Amino acid sequence: MRLGLALGYWGRGPTPGHLDLAREAERLGYDSVWTSEAWGSDAFTPLTWIAAHTSRIRLGTAIAQMAARSPTATAMHALTLDHLSGGRMMLGLGLSGPQVVEGWYGRPFPSSPLTATREYVEVIRQVLRRGGPVELAGRFHSHPYRGDDGTGLGRPLKPITHPLRATLPLLLGAEGPKNIAQTTRIADGWLPLYWSPLRTDVYSASLADLPEGFTIAPMARAQVCDDIAEGLLPVKAMLGFYIGGMGHATRNFHADLMARMGYEAEARRVQRLFADGRREEAVLAVPDAFADEISLVGPRERIADRLAAWRAGPVTDLLITAPDPGTMRVLAELVL
Repeated sequence: MRLGLALGYWGRGPTPGHLDLAREAERLGYDSVWTSEAWGSDAFTPLTWIAAHTSRIRLGTAIAQMAARSPTATAMHALTLDHLSGGRMMLGLGLSGPQVVEGWYGRPFPSSPLTATREYVEVIRQVLRRGGPVELAGRFHSHPYRGDDGTGLGRPLKPITHPLRATLPLLLGAEGPKNIAQTTRIADGWLPLYWSPLRTDVYSASLADLPEGFTIAPMARAQVCDDIAEGLLPVKAMLGFYIGGMGHATRNFHADLMARMGYEAEARRVQRLFADGRREEAVLAVPDAFADEISLVGPRERIADRLAAWRAGPVTDLLITAPDPGTMRVLAELVL
């Protein structure tokens, strides 16, 4: 099992210490470092900054949102950073949800998310292969564009720049069972939002036909500490925000996943509290047991013991969100 460092996205401004953490991860032998985006900082710019100050560690987006860019624009970002970093780029993509796609990006959420994802990936693959001009008669992503409101003058193009690697790894953030199953067919890896090594049966049907070399890289909060309850508070805050705030009461993929993992009543309560503006109560309503099983928090000996369950499943890469270099070093000693 490889280790990765997940830095997430910025809050009010650039997060102090991210570059230092990335350098430390490289020094410790971590395989990868990942950046994210929501509706503030983007994923590619911080990753480019990190690329300029490192030499070996692989660089991933976890995740870049599909609604933010056309598939060809995303492919240009990826192939450019792959060249600049000497072949270290990994492209992690996610569809997001209706609240973000329509509220932030001002675009309709696709009526068929699986089809939209499949077309997006196919266009990127065509760009990276550079076997000819990009052509796709898609429902959501047509190249060239042939809509009634177009000029009809578009013509198929292929990238001027030759991609460094036609096989640049492409991973998808998927949560629904059908979306996960499709991910195993069209992508090189899967980025679970949260993963419980105690409930791998939740995904067993979707992962029944894993191809050889397929990457499964969940994120997990890691913190070496004596007070487990206190160490779990950041995990609960994240879950409260995703389950309560990142989606509508009638359509929230994160809450639905928590429900499938055995915590349906708790997920709906978190949603209701968050919707009523009682955010602190929503965070506290996240069960400690759920926060604990998707993270690695506590004394070193406890983390070492719990890592056995992570190793026993199909996880290939553990992407940790670590609050301090000390925790990063402990994970490196235990895993690498």
